[in-house]
Amino acid sequence: MIEQHVIVTTKHGKMPAFTACPEGPGPFPPIILYMDAPGTREELRHHARRIARHGYFCILPDMYYRLGTVLFDIPRRDDAMSAVIRASMNSLTNALVIDDTAAILGWLDGNDKVKPGGVGCVGHCMSGQYITTVSAKFPTRFVAAASLYGVGIITDKPDSPHLLLDQIKGELYYGFAETDASVPAHIPPALDEALKKTDVKYTLKVFPGSQHGYTFAERMAYHPTASEQTWADMFDMWDRRLK
Repeated sequence: MIEQHVIVTTKHGKMPAFTACPEGPGPFPPIILYMDAPGTREELRHHARRIARHGYFCILPDMYYRLGTVLFDIPRRDDAMSAVIRASMNSLTNALVIDDTAAILGWLDGNDKVKPGGVGCVGHCMSGQYITTVSAKFPTRFVAAASLYGVGIITDKPDSPHLLLDQIKGELYYGFAETDASVPAHIPPALDEALKKTDVKYTLKVFPGSQHGYTFAERMAYHPTASEQTWADMFDMWDRRLK
């Protein structure tokens, strides 16, 4: 496997990113891994490597680059760290992520190891809203997008991602935890109803017995059955749409 730390130049500055892809000339279908609120770290790089081992070029951007270098040691998380994480998360908007995604797509288009054309993506937690938004704003590029225990997908704000669902041309996957303090219980069924009113091909699952963050093996919330089913579902979608 080939791993690199790269810089993606955006209209707002230089965005560091981690990339992983199989050895060999390629090209490999691209997957953008949008981080969750605790930011870029080894457990997300583990996910990027797993995606790469399946035959993809995965890029994990540091979405907090506007703040400087923001890294969190999650095992030592306390109330003070959580406050900084929340502030970092709240520094992002749908509009800023659209700008950054345009830059990432340009960077991918210039890389000879990346297969031209369709792009896949996955977003954890805070980025469930962002994978929905970019799928709508770049409808001819994003052909397969996944949200894992995503927050902010349905809000009362004018830029709520669910208002853009009818603009999406790619396939969507939403995996929710059964117990999730960050996602009100009415959101999964409300999102399901909103999606049914569109022509979007989608899968929406709520995994029994799971909690927020169930795909992270290093956490107490890790749920092996839900995690492995989610990985299988995502790879099935990406393989059908990108390979």
